[in-house]
Amino acid sequence: MGRGLQDHDIWQPTAPLLPRYTVLHCRAASNAAHPEARNMDVEISKSVLMDIAAGALEGIEGIEVSNAPLKVGEVLRQQGGPRRPRALKVTREGGQVTVDVGLNVEYGRNLVQLAQQAQRAVCENVELMTGLKVKAVNVTVLGVVLPKGAVA
Repeated sequence: MGRGLQDHDIWQPTAPLLPRYTVLHCRAASNAAHPEARNMDVEISKSVLMDIAAGALEGIEGIEVSNAPLKVGEVLRQQGGPRRPRALKVTREGGQVTVDVGLNVEYGRNLVQLAQQAQRAVCENVELMTGLKVKAVNVTVLGVVLPKGAVA
């Protein structure tokens, strides 16, 4: 059977946070057995911050993160890759984060309300999941799209 959690085991969050990515790696250790654990640093990559922001936006009806415009070199590099770059940028300065996001909004929706809702969702999720302070969430509406299932 199982041996239980040991002091030297590695903790990795599972599905509820971000199903495709491990957000944090943190060594579970008692300070007596491992004194170096007191000075442990946790590093959160920009790609994880971007995924947290994108995940926050997925729950908002009527918006989607726009695809970033592609240059010739990016098209050639992406031929084998499944993911197209999103119009989402994260800038980190010390313990503060700035998020720039480009959105497509469904036709007929209130652009200002959806942009404000997107700002709140990104800010709350990034601060809650990382402990970093969000300096700004800059939202740009890049396009208006027909609602899903609508006939053009």
